[in-house]
Amino acid sequence: MSTNSINAALLTKMFLAGAANLQANKAWINELNVFPVPDGDTGTNMTMTVVSAVREVDGLGQTEDMKAICKAISSGSLRGARGNSGVILSQLLRGFCKIVRDHSQIDVPMVADAFDKAVETAYKAVMKPKEGTILTVARGAALKSRELADNGVEDFEAFIPEVIQYAESILASTPDMLPVLKQAGVVDSGGQGLVQVLKGIYEGFQGKTVLAQDILDTHEEEGHEDDPVAEMKAKAAADLKFCYNTEYVIMLDKTFTPKMEKDFRSYLESIGDHLVYLNEVTDVRINLYTNDPGLVLQRSMMYGQLGNIRIENMHFTGQELPKAHIDVSETQTQDASGAPAADAAKESPHKDMGIIAVAAGDGIADIFRGLGVDYVISGGQTMNPSTEDILNAVDQVNADTVFVLPNNKNIILASNQAANMTEKKDIIVIPTKNVPQGITAVINFMPDQDAQANRDNMTEEISKVSSAEITYAVRDTVIDDVEIREGNMMAIGDSGILSVGEDMNETAFQALTKMVTPTTELISIYYGQDTSMEDAEHLREHAAEAFPGCEVELQDGGQPIYYYLLSAE
Repeated sequence: MSTNSINAALLTKMFLAGAANLQANKAWINELNVFPVPDGDTGTNMTMTVVSAVREVDGLGQTEDMKAICKAISSGSLRGARGNSGVILSQLLRGFCKIVRDHSQIDVPMVADAFDKAVETAYKAVMKPKEGTILTVARGAALKSRELADNGVEDFEAFIPEVIQYAESILASTPDMLPVLKQAGVVDSGGQGLVQVLKGIYEGFQGKTVLAQDILDTHEEEGHEDDPVAEMKAKAAADLKFCYNTEYVIMLDKTFTPKMEKDFRSYLESIGDHLVYLNEVTDVRINLYTNDPGLVLQRSMMYGQLGNIRIENMHFTGQELPKAHIDVSETQTQDASGAPAADAAKESPHKDMGIIAVAAGDGIADIFRGLGVDYVISGGQTMNPSTEDILNAVDQVNADTVFVLPNNKNIILASNQAANMTEKKDIIVIPTKNVPQGITAVINFMPDQDAQANRDNMTEEISKVSSAEITYAVRDTVIDDVEIREGNMMAIGDSGILSVGEDMNETAFQALTKMVTPTTELISIYYGQDTSMEDAEHLREHAAEAFPGCEVELQDGGQPIYYYLLSAE
């Protein structure tokens, strides 16, 4: 029996099955990371991206409104997007939904159009698209979709398997497009993630039923694996003054004037804390901790209808904080008076320009704050913050222009996506790929200059920093013609592997010999949470002796996974 059209209910079923299959293969996708570091995260990032969309779909309840479903998938994935592959996946979903959202039934030619739009949208989101990645696999799927539609294929039972088969063939060829994949003996991890989504979608089409709540429950059960600060979050939840995490959307039925909005926010802040407030013109999204959700909802109904209501007693669950990313360690969340740092930042005097930095490790966060950064988002290579995390952080900074320092190449796309999703403030993303670049950017920020001059100056200065990260290998591989064995120490530089060895300090020192040039004046060493001060001091002494013309600084970074972060400038 042929199926020539897909309605909203079937599309939802297919989407949920695709999300579930991605979730089930998350760990395997993580292992496809080219660099054999202990923080492969492509599968985790893509899963957390799509789970955010699942949460939005679940909030709709039983509906056959195609536009509402598409909006939930698009908005949820965009806000929940993490990492480069997660952002690209969110853009693929966004582009696809743009085409199908205004139709009650979807046929094969429409899906081909939607695939084309999805690929166009995703490629536009990436400044320098690289072939051999998830983008290539997506484009292959779009090309096959167009070919089948143009050849008169109408039955989805024939259409979907051929698209998947072709996407798999493109995925298998990614090592021929990117030599680094061939050397590592892996296919592109993001592309594999997309294929798993497509396979799950086909399972949903064939009748497999997956409940949104099952996906969300699995995500919660695995939360401590995905989020290295989960235990701190749980502790913070247990100590909350306001225990009901109240989350909902106001569908506005009247113009929200600035005065109304100010009064409303003041009211919310007077009966709760950890307020997350996003005004999306037609909708207002609220996340608030309060002891009286009824009062909150009653006041909100003055402005429109309510939807997607979720109320959770955090004293009972102790499992999660609001979707906005809140720093939860004492050193990160409190100012000198003991007030939350986020609130302190927002209540500080208004200024023209502010700065947000992403950092993993208490020491690194303290360094950024000491240099004048207004808000530090906990995250980095081991936990990429989502687009929504960045948007919420921007909302906490009382400035017209906010500079965002991602400090990781896998967070730049999410930062750019956040910049494109807000109209209230001007967000300028300085493309810092690591912590040393971020610190250099902050040092070269000049409050007396305008935003454009600061953008140009910081961007220029970060290009002068040489950096490296020292960690260990989790599997045997070959990168840049360097043979790496499981357990080896690795120094990963700006352009690849700098050194490999058995000893942590010696590997770090060998990296410095390749980073330091005759013009180098400063060497900075940031040691991580698994490195002793004694070992770090030995490395500092060795570097000072070997490079007498350089000043050598040692800082306690406290970062996870990486024994040392090094910079030479």
